[in-house]
Amino acid sequence: MENTHNLKLFIVDDDQFCSSMYERYLKNNHYNDVTVFSSGTECLNALHLKPDIIFLDHNMEDLNGFEVLKKIKRYDPNIYVIMVSAQQNIDTAVDTLKYGTFDYLMKGNDVCEKMKETIEKIVSIRQEMAQNKFKTIRRFFSFLF
Repeated sequence: MENTHNLKLFIVDDDQFCSSMYERYLKNNHYNDVTVFSSGTECLNALHLKPDIIFLDHNMEDLNGFEVLKKIKRYDPNIYVIMVSAQQNIDTAVDTLKYGTFDYLMKGNDVCEKMKETIEKIVSIRQEMAQNKFKTIRRFFSFLF
């Protein structure tokens, strides 16, 4: 079973209040490997640190969330990206999903709880994938012997 608290999390938001709130909430919930970036460019320059999950603001000054998302997915399509936005436009949410986000979270009073729930979903999916991979490998070797 994967230890959820060993995940490497990135928070990308040019609103210092929001990013500090997210970081504090996650650390209070024992997610200790949290790195905060105030711009998409900073995040992109740190992708070599191999984050598991990136919480990405949609509206930022230097590069918008779509631009950053596309570059993240080109760098490593296996990074889970969750778009976090105050945009209430359903088309924006659908577009982010088309470009590869795992989820789209609305900024609001419960956004931190939604972030934690999303992390738990991702961990569950990763565990299921690992179990299926193990079963496949075991079946393969059972045919050999």
